Amino acid sequence: MPYETAWARQRALRAEIVAGQGTEQLALLEHRAVVTFGKRPAPGNPDPEALRATGVDVFTTERGGLATWHGPGQLVGYLFLDLGRRGLGVRQLVERLEDGLIAYLAGRGVIAARRAGYPGVWVGDDKIAALGLHVQRGVTMHGFALNLRLGPDAYRGILPCGITDGGVASLDRLIPDAPGPQEAAPDVAAAVIAALASPAP
Repeated sequence: MPYETAWARQRALRAEIVAGQGTEQLALLEHRAVVTFGKRPAPGNPDPEALRATGVDVFTTERGGLATWHGPGQLVGYLFLDLGRRGLGVRQLVERLEDGLIAYLAGRGVIAARRAGYPGVWVGDDKIAALGLHVQRGVTMHGFALNLRLGPDAYRGILPCGITDGGVASLDRLIPDAPGPQEAAPDVAAAVIAALASPAP
């Protein structure tokens, strides 16, 4: 799905939830190649026009985090939750999303973990899943991106998430027969939803 289409749908769905007319959702999809920037400046990254000249779409969004890439072979999850109704803070939500993705990867035989000071999920020093959220009137949008089967051009030309002391991991470089986004989506959804539903510690 083109990023711009998904972004417009996200804003519309969140507005419905804020107005009390929509229901919470987790949307899972795959984008064509796009680079998105968060609200903060992204030092070390090329000019957006230089990226567009390579055929990559570029958008500056309201989410947290720095620059990241979305594209083929990556499963993107957009989350629309009413945090007030659930009694969750943003940090708790981030931790539960990380827990769900770590559990999914464990089911595939991959040991992943958090990394102190850096949101997301890591395999050693390499990030395999990025997180970036935006909250308005207690309702979230944006979410996570899990690298499953990345091609050679993924993340080319950017400094992913501003990380200079680590790289990017992809599941297909860690295990044989890694699933693509469509195949992985049901199991990722189940793991994330289970983590979100877990009782508070």
